[in-house]
Amino acid sequence: MSVIVVNWDRRELARACLKSLSAQKAPAFEIIFVDNGSSDGSAEMAEEFSAASGLDVRIVRNAGNRGFCEANNQGIAMARGRFVALLNNDAEADCLWLAELHAAFEGRPDVGMAASKILVWEDPTRIDKVGHLIYPDGQNRGRGTGEIDRGQYDAAEEALWPDGCAAMYRKEMLDRIGGFDEDFFAYADDAELGLRARIAGWKCLYAPGARVRHHRGSTLGLRSMRRLRLIERNRILLALKLFPWSLLWLNPAYYLARLISGMSAAAAGEGDTALFPGFLGKLRVAGALLMGDLEALAMSPKMLRKRASVDAIRALSPSEVRRLILAHRLTLRELNGRPAA
Repeated sequence: MSVIVVNWDRRELARACLKSLSAQKAPAFEIIFVDNGSSDGSAEMAEEFSAASGLDVRIVRNAGNRGFCEANNQGIAMARGRFVALLNNDAEADCLWLAELHAAFEGRPDVGMAASKILVWEDPTRIDKVGHLIYPDGQNRGRGTGEIDRGQYDAAEEALWPDGCAAMYRKEMLDRIGGFDEDFFAYADDAELGLRARIAGWKCLYAPGARVRHHRGSTLGLRSMRRLRLIERNRILLALKLFPWSLLWLNPAYYLARLISGMSAAAAGEGDTALFPGFLGKLRVAGALLMGDLEALAMSPKMLRKRASVDAIRALSPSEVRRLILAHRLTLRELNGRPAA
């Protein structure tokens, strides 16, 4: 097995991440630590950790921040294992994490992805995500986000795709369909890879025993305008590249419904928009979304051309893809951060 950790200027979080990997009760595995041009000594820390722990850590030093997608693709290209796990530098894995993910593939040749049970680091009784769901305009969100963990997600079951924070992929699948789409840079990249894999006929299994704790939003910050812009841009790129036309034509209507619901949630002090209080805060959010839309418009010809490459690996028909998306559809309540409990 191979584990890829991508890092950018988060030395102490990355140290805790590597420490959690050193405690894994799993067969032999390698770690590929891809440092995106950190200026805080992260790469040196990884070297020292490798020497002190005896772990097989291979370190990639990029001159600058090449993004989540390209950095993980570097790691995937180097991976020697039959299974490739991703672990965010801001996540810490339970000692059985790798073993539980690996077990999800045993005797299941059609399973290409395994999803973890990701809990909030500051409050491990609360769920960050257990696999993913998607809204029909392309926006995706973790399943169970914000819910108290009462055991409601303790059964192994099919998921739409895993969150890239803590996931495992069959290397054979990645070799066949390709890795992350580097045009996404960051955010919705795991959604694009996961949905592309599902279109190619691979399945995803959620492994509830594969537990990690995650510092949410530590890369750019939950209030980052760049984060909002990338999320908005990439949900459009995802739809343009992978959605069946029967859903793509309805995208503006679904988007409008989501905006109206989001404004209602914000008025009640709920949802992600509540992180940006006051008129000026909402104006900044609107500006970030508009910039994301304009960037997506500029990139749309390239994404539409990529639809042909998806057809080359297609196992599901457009109508089957539509049913898959709608079967794992987010409700507007879930999308706006209003958990059931």
